[in-house]
Amino acid sequence: MIAGELRRFLRDHSALRVSRSMRDTAYRVLQAKEKLTVRDGREPSIEEIAKELGLPRQEVVFAMDAVCEPVSLYEPVFNDGGESSTVMDQIGDTRNTDEHWLEQIALEEAMRRLTPREKRILALRFYDGRTQMEVARAVGISQAQVSRLEKNAISQIKKNITAS
Repeated sequence: MIAGELRRFLRDHSALRVSRSMRDTAYRVLQAKEKLTVRDGREPSIEEIAKELGLPRQEVVFAMDAVCEPVSLYEPVFNDGGESSTVMDQIGDTRNTDEHWLEQIALEEAMRRLTPREKRILALRFYDGRTQMEVARAVGISQAQVSRLEKNAISQIKKNITAS
């Protein structure tokens, strides 16, 4: 009867809807975790629980995540007296900001305006990391021409980006 009540509680009091089979697996995981904790006198690892139940490690992790309470992205997780830090502050992506996306779009637009020859020279120089001499050999022109074309292409990109 107690096991049934626990299952019902896990099913009915979750903020997210989780399938019955996942909730049942979570219940078995919690039971195995308690059993192993009592037996070994310490909290068991995910691998130990998975081995005890004969389940893949990933399934145990999913089951445990399925029954944990979700946290708001704006919930304070740290407070040093005055200013608090939220979950969103902890997981914020500084690389993929709106400004970064706009710069990337402007760069792609500026690159489209280059000639195929200029694109190839820049790709060989900056994506492949080749020297001007190596690019000259690959394209079949002199190193001085590569230098001039590279310089002109870069200044054209700068001009197109600032115009956008």
